[in-house]
Amino acid sequence: MSETELHVGKKTVPVVDEKGLLELLNGDLSREYQAIITYIQYAASVTGPYRQELKQFFSAEIPDETMHAQYLADKIAALGGVPSVNSAPVPQETDARKMLENIVEAERLARNNYSERAAQAEHLGEIGLANHLEDMADDESGHLDETLKILQGWPK
Repeated sequence: MSETELHVGKKTVPVVDEKGLLELLNGDLSREYQAIITYIQYAASVTGPYRQELKQFFSAEIPDETMHAQYLADKIAALGGVPSVNSAPVPQETDARKMLENIVEAERLARNNYSERAAQAEHLGEIGLANHLEDMADDESGHLDETLKILQGWPK
């Protein structure tokens, strides 16, 4: 392994310094804000024969994403940074299938980012942060799996 890159599974990610880690964590925080808003909007807007089930599914994800955002904001502040107040762009949608596809994409990105961030944090000696980020990657992986199961056999 070089001094400028880390290996996460089959992927190579850059080594970052503390400032770089804070910037990446703030990007992750912005995407957690995005997830919260997305799930709220989707729960309110979903229509069709599976509305009740999907509304419950979307609403149930909000507390996990909120806990992730709170953890990231607290950790960014503890590391000397200033937590972001900006959300990544929210993919507004009214079609239930497209909502689920958007969630698959976002959850996959979050899972991968948290695994990368965990390796970067561990490299900097932030073992507690690394462990917590791995737990968050596991949470996102569970969200991804559940969404993929809903999409299996969904009419196109």
